[in-house]
Amino acid sequence: TIRWYGLLIASAVLIGVSLSQYLAKSRNVNPDLLGDLAIWLVISAIPGARLYYVLFQWKQYAQRPDQIIAIWNGGIAIHGAILGGILAAIIFARLNKLSVWLLVDLVVPSLILGQAIGRWGNFFNSEAFGAPTDLPWKLYIPLGQRPLSFNNFDYFHPTFLYESVWNLLVFGLLMTLFFRDLRRKPHLKVGTMALVYMVAYSTGRFWIEALRMDSLMLGPLRIAQVVSLVAIALGVAGLGWLYWIGRSLPDVVPVDNQQWDTVSK
Repeated sequence: TIRWYGLLIASAVLIGVSLSQYLAKSRNVNPDLLGDLAIWLVISAIPGARLYYVLFQWKQYAQRPDQIIAIWNGGIAIHGAILGGILAAIIFARLNKLSVWLLVDLVVPSLILGQAIGRWGNFFNSEAFGAPTDLPWKLYIPLGQRPLSFNNFDYFHPTFLYESVWNLLVFGLLMTLFFRDLRRKPHLKVGTMALVYMVAYSTGRFWIEALRMDSLMLGPLRIAQVVSLVAIALGVAGLGWLYWIGRSLPDVVPVDNQQWDTVSK
């Protein structure tokens, strides 16, 4: 229910802020900036997640506009939260005259860990599950939560679990990159962590989404898969821009192809 979601989201935020502040200290960045940014991200991410969901379910909400703000009845999307967070981070970075990529690099490990935690809200709500399956790790779904055409099936793919585990693997990858970079040279270029997050998370989301039964659709297309493919393409292109072409990423302040050891001191 909403209580579990609230508890999990609050836990993810607290853990995430603490982690990002710790990472900031490791990079000689003022950790208070990450605490301030977290407020912006929370304020923007939740409305963004809801607006994204409503836009792609507009036929339903056009008939009942009073339900648009009824977030307690369910209906949020992580891609909307990310888009809202990106907008907030850009504005925050511009106001504070900071590289937005520098900030996002410090946030993405916390973000993916928060996503891993938040997915367990789907378990408590018996939602975001996949197609019927007889695999040993199958998930029982109560009759009232099943799609009508699948009432004769009891067990389904626990896609929330797949994504939670995948997100933990991505978290491990990002943390490995971060701490390896503290010890070795050449250092990562600003934006690398964010781009790796885009590619790694979106790769997992793409194949997991294919198993789900409640995907947001645009005609015959699963929206999350389309967004994931775009994110993978942009992430790979960005990494090529940084390391193959050797240029810095577009930013709200000039970074001039600097590495972490130069921008954080």
